[in-house]
Amino acid sequence: NLFMRLLLISIIIFIPLKNISALENKIIIKIENEIITTIDVENEKNYLKALNPNIRNIDDNRLNLISKNSLIREKIKQNEILKYTDKIKLDEKFLNVLVEQRYSRLKFNDKNQFLNYITEYNIDIKTIEKKLSIEALWNQIIYQKFSKNIKIDKNKLIEEIKIKFAEGEKNFLLSEILFKIDNKKNLKKKYSEIIKDINKENFESAALIHSISDSSNFGGKLGWIKESSLNETIRSEIINLKKGDISNPIFTTNGYLILKIDEIEYIKKKYDEKNELNELIKLKTNQQLNQLSIIYFNKIKKNSNINEL
Repeated sequence: NLFMRLLLISIIIFIPLKNISALENKIIIKIENEIITTIDVENEKNYLKALNPNIRNIDDNRLNLISKNSLIREKIKQNEILKYTDKIKLDEKFLNVLVEQRYSRLKFNDKNQFLNYITEYNIDIKTIEKKLSIEALWNQIIYQKFSKNIKIDKNKLIEEIKIKFAEGEKNFLLSEILFKIDNKKNLKKKYSEIIKDINKENFESAALIHSISDSSNFGGKLGWIKESSLNETIRSEIINLKKGDISNPIFTTNGYLILKIDEIEYIKKKYDEKNELNELIKLKTNQQLNQLSIIYFNKIKKNSNINEL
Protein backbone atom coordinates (compact mmCIF):
# COMPACT_ATOMS: atom_id res chain seq x y z
CA ASN A 1 0.00 0.00 0.00
CA LEU A 2 0.97 3.67 -0.22
CA PHE A 3 2.02 3.94 3.46
CA MET A 4 4.42 1.01 3.19
CA ARG A 5 5.92 2.37 -0.03
CA LEU A 6 6.53 5.76 1.60
CA LEU A 7 8.05 4.07 4.65
CA LEU A 8 10.37 2.03 2.42
CA ILE A 9 11.44 5.16 0.55
CA SER A 10 12.19 6.98 3.83
CA ILE A 11 14.35 4.05 4.98
CA ILE A 12 16.25 4.07 1.69
CA ILE A 13 16.80 7.83 1.88
CA PHE A 14 17.75 8.28 5.52
CA ILE A 15 19.34 5.15 6.95
CA PRO A 16 22.03 4.39 4.36
CA LEU A 17 23.26 8.01 4.37
CA LYS A 18 24.28 7.67 8.01
CA ASN A 19 26.08 4.38 7.33
CA ILE A 20 27.87 5.78 4.28
CA SER A 21 29.11 8.70 6.36
CA ALA A 22 30.30 6.37 9.12
CA LEU A 23 32.15 4.11 6.69
CA GLU A 24 33.55 6.80 4.40
CA ASN A 25 37.17 5.96 3.67
CA LYS A 26 39.57 8.82 3.01
CA ILE A 27 43.31 8.92 2.53
CA ILE A 28 44.58 11.08 5.40
CA ILE A 29 48.35 10.44 5.35
CA LYS A 30 50.88 9.53 2.66
CA ILE A 31 54.28 8.09 3.60
CA GLU A 32 56.45 7.60 0.53
CA ASN A 33 54.41 5.12 -1.54
CA GLU A 34 52.23 4.00 1.39
CA ILE A 35 48.89 5.48 2.49
CA ILE A 36 46.91 5.61 5.74
CA THR A 37 43.12 5.94 5.53
CA THR A 38 40.35 6.75 7.99
CA ILE A 39 39.43 3.06 8.09
CA ASP A 40 43.07 2.15 8.80
CA VAL A 41 42.92 4.47 11.83
CA GLU A 42 39.66 2.90 13.05
CA ASN A 43 41.15 -0.58 12.67
CA GLU A 44 44.28 0.51 14.53
CA LYS A 45 42.15 1.89 17.37
CA ASN A 46 40.44 -1.49 17.66
CA TYR A 47 43.80 -3.26 17.60
CA LEU A 48 45.25 -1.02 20.32
CA LYS A 49 42.16 -1.37 22.50
CA ALA A 50 42.21 -5.15 22.16
CA LEU A 51 45.89 -5.59 22.99
CA ASN A 52 46.23 -2.74 25.49
CA PRO A 53 43.17 -2.82 27.77
CA ASN A 54 44.49 0.14 29.79
CA ILE A 55 43.90 2.57 26.91
CA ARG A 56 40.19 1.84 26.48
CA ASN A 57 39.25 4.82 28.64
CA ILE A 58 41.27 7.34 26.62
CA ASP A 59 39.09 9.94 24.88
CA ASP A 60 38.50 9.37 21.17
CA ASN A 61 40.45 12.40 19.88
CA ARG A 62 43.56 11.38 21.76
CA LEU A 63 43.14 7.75 20.71
CA ASN A 64 42.88 8.92 17.09
CA LEU A 65 46.24 10.67 17.42
CA ILE A 66 47.84 7.65 19.12
CA SER A 67 46.53 5.39 16.34
CA LYS A 68 47.81 7.67 13.56
CA ASN A 69 51.26 7.83 15.15
CA SER A 70 51.25 4.06 15.60
CA LEU A 71 50.45 3.54 11.91
CA ILE A 72 53.08 6.08 10.82
CA ARG A 73 55.72 4.19 12.85
CA GLU A 74 54.59 0.90 11.34
CA LYS A 75 54.67 2.18 7.74
CA ILE A 76 58.12 3.71 8.20
CA LYS A 77 59.47 0.48 9.68
CA GLN A 78 57.83 -1.58 6.93
CA ASN A 79 59.40 0.59 4.22
CA GLU A 80 62.81 0.18 5.83
CA ILE A 81 62.41 -3.60 6.20
CA LEU A 82 61.52 -3.94 2.52
CA LYS A 83 64.92 -2.50 1.63
CA TYR A 84 66.44 -5.70 3.02
CA THR A 85 63.87 -8.33 2.08
CA ASP A 86 61.23 -8.90 -0.61
CA LYS A 87 58.29 -9.41 1.74
CA ILE A 88 57.18 -9.21 5.36
CA LYS A 89 57.39 -12.86 6.37
CA LEU A 90 58.67 -14.82 9.37
CA ASP A 91 59.38 -18.48 9.92
CA GLU A 92 56.01 -20.00 10.86
CA LYS A 93 57.26 -21.62 14.09
CA PHE A 94 58.80 -18.36 15.28
CA LEU A 95 55.64 -16.46 14.36
CA ASN A 96 53.54 -18.93 16.37
CA VAL A 97 55.80 -18.34 19.38
CA LEU A 98 55.26 -14.57 19.06
CA VAL A 99 51.49 -15.01 18.82
CA GLU A 100 51.54 -17.25 21.90
CA GLN A 101 53.57 -14.65 23.81
CA ARG A 102 51.04 -12.02 22.81
CA TYR A 103 47.94 -13.87 24.00
CA SER A 104 49.71 -15.13 27.14
CA ARG A 105 50.28 -11.51 28.19
CA LEU A 106 46.53 -11.02 27.99
CA LYS A 107 46.05 -14.09 30.24
CA PHE A 108 44.48 -16.33 27.59
CA ASN A 109 45.17 -20.05 27.93
CA ASP A 110 45.12 -20.93 24.24
CA LYS A 111 44.95 -19.48 20.76
CA ASN A 112 41.23 -20.21 20.28
CA GLN A 113 40.31 -18.05 23.27
CA PHE A 114 42.47 -15.29 21.81
CA LEU A 115 40.89 -15.61 18.35
CA ASN A 116 37.40 -15.32 19.84
CA TYR A 117 38.50 -12.27 21.81
CA ILE A 118 40.00 -10.35 18.86
CA THR A 119 36.92 -11.12 16.76
CA GLU A 120 34.95 -8.92 19.17
CA TYR A 121 37.18 -6.04 18.01
CA ASN A 122 36.84 -6.91 14.30
CA ILE A 123 40.48 -7.98 14.12
CA ASP A 124 41.70 -11.08 12.31
CA ILE A 125 44.80 -13.10 13.15
CA LYS A 126 46.50 -12.12 9.86
CA THR A 127 46.54 -8.49 10.98
CA ILE A 128 48.21 -9.41 14.25
CA GLU A 129 50.68 -11.73 12.53
CA LYS A 130 51.70 -8.97 10.13
CA LYS A 131 52.22 -6.47 12.94
CA LEU A 132 54.26 -8.96 14.96
CA SER A 133 56.30 -9.78 11.85
CA ILE A 134 57.09 -6.11 11.21
CA GLU A 135 58.28 -5.62 14.80
CA ALA A 136 60.36 -8.81 14.75
CA LEU A 137 62.01 -7.98 11.42
CA TRP A 138 62.67 -4.42 12.54
CA ASN A 139 64.32 -5.71 15.73
CA GLN A 140 66.38 -8.08 13.61
CA ILE A 141 67.66 -5.17 11.51
CA ILE A 142 68.48 -3.16 14.64
CA TYR A 143 70.39 -6.09 16.14
CA GLN A 144 72.36 -6.73 12.95
CA LYS A 145 73.26 -3.06 12.61
CA PHE A 146 74.04 -2.18 16.20
CA SER A 147 74.78 -5.28 18.29
CA LYS A 148 78.51 -4.54 18.00
CA ASN A 149 77.86 -1.19 19.71
CA ILE A 150 76.44 -2.80 22.86
CA LYS A 151 78.68 -2.28 25.88
CA ILE A 152 78.17 -4.49 28.93
CA ASP A 153 80.39 -4.31 32.01
CA LYS A 154 79.88 -7.76 33.59
CA ASN A 155 81.91 -6.95 36.71
CA LYS A 156 79.78 -3.90 37.37
CA LEU A 157 76.60 -5.96 36.93
CA ILE A 158 77.85 -8.62 39.38
CA GLU A 159 78.42 -5.86 41.95
CA GLU A 160 74.87 -4.58 41.33
CA ILE A 161 73.50 -8.08 41.93
CA LYS A 162 75.44 -8.51 45.17
CA ILE A 163 74.26 -5.14 46.49
CA LYS A 164 70.66 -5.84 45.48
CA PHE A 165 70.50 -9.20 47.24
CA ALA A 166 72.51 -8.07 50.27
CA GLU A 167 69.74 -5.71 51.35
CA GLY A 168 66.88 -7.65 49.77
CA GLU A 169 64.30 -6.72 47.19
CA LYS A 170 62.53 -3.44 47.83
CA ASN A 171 58.76 -3.67 48.29
CA PHE A 172 56.41 -0.69 48.48
CA LEU A 173 53.04 -0.41 50.18
CA LEU A 174 51.37 2.08 47.84
CA SER A 175 48.28 4.23 47.56
CA GLU A 176 47.27 6.05 44.39
CA ILE A 177 45.27 8.94 43.03
CA LEU A 178 44.63 8.76 39.28
CA PHE A 179 43.24 11.88 37.64
CA LYS A 180 42.67 13.39 34.21
CA ILE A 181 42.95 16.95 32.96
CA ASP A 182 41.63 18.55 29.76
CA ASN A 183 44.80 20.54 29.19
CA LYS A 184 48.36 19.84 30.31
CA LYS A 185 48.64 23.52 31.29
CA ASN A 186 46.24 22.76 34.15
CA LEU A 187 48.46 19.99 35.61
CA LYS A 188 50.24 22.17 38.17
CA LYS A 189 46.97 23.71 39.36
CA LYS A 190 45.24 20.32 39.68
CA TYR A 191 48.22 18.78 41.50
CA SER A 192 48.29 21.70 43.96
CA GLU A 193 44.55 21.29 44.55
CA ILE A 194 44.98 17.57 45.33
CA ILE A 195 47.98 18.18 47.65
CA LYS A 196 45.94 20.85 49.46
CA ASP A 197 43.14 18.32 50.08
CA ILE A 198 45.68 15.70 51.23
CA ASN A 199 47.15 18.15 53.74
CA LYS A 200 43.71 19.33 54.86
CA GLU A 201 42.21 15.87 55.31
CA ASN A 202 44.36 12.85 54.35
CA PHE A 203 45.39 10.89 51.27
CA GLU A 204 42.44 8.48 51.56
CA SER A 205 39.87 11.31 51.51
CA ALA A 206 41.64 13.03 48.59
CA ALA A 207 41.56 9.74 46.66
CA LEU A 208 37.79 9.49 47.15
CA ILE A 209 37.36 13.06 45.88
CA HIS A 210 39.81 13.17 42.97
CA SER A 211 40.74 9.65 41.83
CA ILE A 212 39.06 8.07 38.80
CA SER A 213 40.56 4.66 39.65
CA ASP A 214 38.49 1.84 41.15
CA SER A 215 40.91 1.93 44.08
CA SER A 216 39.37 5.26 45.15
CA ASN A 217 36.65 3.28 46.93
CA PHE A 218 39.38 1.92 49.20
CA GLY A 219 41.13 5.24 49.78
CA GLY A 220 43.47 4.60 46.85
CA LYS A 221 45.08 1.56 48.53
CA LEU A 222 47.04 -0.63 46.09
CA GLY A 223 48.72 -3.00 48.55
CA TRP A 224 52.30 -4.29 48.46
CA ILE A 225 54.09 -4.06 45.11
CA LYS A 226 57.61 -5.31 44.35
CA GLU A 227 60.10 -2.88 42.87
CA SER A 228 60.72 -5.36 40.03
CA SER A 229 57.00 -5.26 39.13
CA LEU A 230 57.00 -1.50 38.53
CA ASN A 231 57.54 -0.11 35.06
CA GLU A 232 60.65 2.01 34.60
CA THR A 233 58.81 5.36 34.57
CA ILE A 234 57.05 4.75 37.89
CA ARG A 235 60.09 3.09 39.46
CA SER A 236 62.34 6.06 38.67
CA GLU A 237 59.80 8.47 40.18
CA ILE A 238 59.42 6.68 43.53
CA ILE A 239 62.66 4.73 44.04
CA ASN A 240 64.23 7.46 46.21
CA LEU A 241 61.07 8.38 48.12
CA LYS A 242 60.74 7.59 51.83
CA LYS A 243 57.84 6.35 53.92
CA GLY A 244 55.06 8.95 53.88
CA ASP A 245 56.36 10.73 50.77
CA ILE A 246 54.08 11.60 47.86
CA SER A 247 55.26 11.49 44.24
CA ASN A 248 55.04 14.15 41.59
CA PRO A 249 52.36 13.52 38.91
CA ILE A 250 53.38 10.56 36.73
CA PHE A 251 52.00 10.43 33.18
CA THR A 252 50.29 7.16 32.24
CA THR A 253 48.00 6.16 29.37
CA ASN A 254 45.01 6.41 31.74
CA GLY A 255 45.83 9.85 33.13
CA TYR A 256 48.19 11.30 35.73
CA LEU A 257 49.16 9.21 38.74
CA ILE A 258 50.11 10.36 42.24
CA LEU A 259 51.60 7.68 44.50
CA LYS A 260 52.02 7.72 48.27
CA ILE A 261 54.61 5.51 49.97
CA ASP A 262 52.74 4.03 52.94
CA GLU A 263 55.52 1.61 53.89
CA ILE A 264 58.78 0.15 52.58
CA GLU A 265 60.28 -3.24 53.35
CA TYR A 266 63.14 -5.36 52.05
CA ILE A 267 62.74 -9.09 51.49
CA LYS A 268 65.91 -11.18 51.28
CA LYS A 269 65.91 -14.23 49.06
CA LYS A 270 68.32 -16.80 47.69
CA TYR A 271 69.59 -16.30 44.18
CA ASP A 272 71.66 -17.90 41.45
CA GLU A 273 74.34 -15.37 40.49
CA LYS A 274 74.81 -16.84 36.99
CA ASN A 275 71.08 -16.70 36.19
CA GLU A 276 70.74 -13.20 37.64
CA LEU A 277 73.73 -12.04 35.60
CA ASN A 278 72.31 -13.51 32.39
CA GLU A 279 68.95 -11.82 33.03
CA LEU A 280 70.62 -8.49 33.79
CA ILE A 281 72.79 -8.73 30.65
CA LYS A 282 69.65 -9.42 28.61
CA LEU A 283 67.87 -6.46 30.20
CA LYS A 284 70.77 -4.03 29.69
CA THR A 285 71.26 -5.25 26.11
CA ASN A 286 67.58 -4.72 25.30
CA GLN A 287 67.66 -1.26 26.88
CA GLN A 288 70.64 -0.23 24.74
CA LEU A 289 69.15 -1.74 21.59
CA ASN A 290 65.89 0.06 22.30
CA GLN A 291 67.71 3.39 22.57
CA LEU A 292 69.56 2.69 19.32
CA SER A 293 66.29 1.67 17.69
CA ILE A 294 64.68 4.99 18.63
CA ILE A 295 67.64 6.97 17.30
CA TYR A 296 67.68 5.01 14.04
CA PHE A 297 63.90 5.29 13.62
CA ASN A 298 63.94 9.06 14.18
CA LYS A 299 66.68 9.40 11.58
CA ILE A 300 64.63 7.45 9.01
CA LYS A 301 61.45 9.35 9.90
CA LYS A 302 63.21 12.67 9.41
CA ASN A 303 64.21 11.59 5.90
CA SER A 304 60.79 10.15 5.05
CA ASN A 305 58.29 12.02 2.96
CA ILE A 306 55.23 12.22 5.26
CA ASN A 307 52.21 14.23 4.10
CA GLU A 308 49.04 14.69 6.13
CA LEU A 309 46.14 15.46 3.81
